[in-house]
Amino acid sequence: MASNPPGKCCTVGLKHDGEPTGAEIKVGKHAAYLATPDPAKAHKDTAILYLPDVIGIWQNSKLMADQYAANGYLTLVIDLFNGDPVKLNPPEGFDVFKWVEKGTDGNTPHTKEAVDPIVIDAIKWLQTEKGIKKLGAVGYCFGAKYVARHFANGINVGYMAHPSFVDEDELRGFKGPLSISAAETDSIFPSEKRHRSEEILKEEGHPYQINLYSGVVHGFAVRAEISQKIQKFAKEQAFIQAVQWFDNFLL
Repeated sequence: MASNPPGKCCTVGLKHDGEPTGAEIKVGKHAAYLATPDPAKAHKDTAILYLPDVIGIWQNSKLMADQYAANGYLTLVIDLFNGDPVKLNPPEGFDVFKWVEKGTDGNTPHTKEAVDPIVIDAIKWLQTEKGIKKLGAVGYCFGAKYVARHFANGINVGYMAHPSFVDEDELRGFKGPLSISAAETDSIFPSEKRHRSEEILKEEGHPYQINLYSGVVHGFAVRAEISQKIQKFAKEQAFIQAVQWFDNFLL
């Protein structure tokens, strides 16, 4: 594994203040959120596919999509979980592994066999309905695995923050520029996994970047406590890292 399976730290954090400005839409049968840039600032034929953490489409992911749009990128957040995301800060005893295997109702798995077709549908929708020719993808925690898995299906440039569940072979399969934001304290993407990922990316020979942020834990790029100066700084810098990566390699 290039990163470990998800754990409790993938489900906790804080909801951020703000008023989302995008639109809740459907991509086929899947719920989605579309953030559209100002036409005068939009990057032509270019978009970002936002593959979320286990909390799915919620306040924080919407606000982040809006910020990608503010930087000129049409941004689609796709529901990877068929309407069955994890609730932020779930009750004690919540079993994330059981949720992945069977879902909340026992009949809605969130394994790669269930998630892969959703990602493919989202990519095809962007290509056919929006005429997208250059596609970046951002993956937070759970979503990072599917950035890695879908390079061959049309993703050109990738970004991951505190990735979970990424196999070494999946990481090798991403044959384009890839940037990663990592937390200093992270049992899912600890230092040995981070260094192993660096070795793999170096072997593959494509542009890569791994930035380590001190004083933060897994989930900081989405669910940080922004009243804390160091967490706010790390969250904002991780976002800037992603935008600059796309500005350099996607445009």
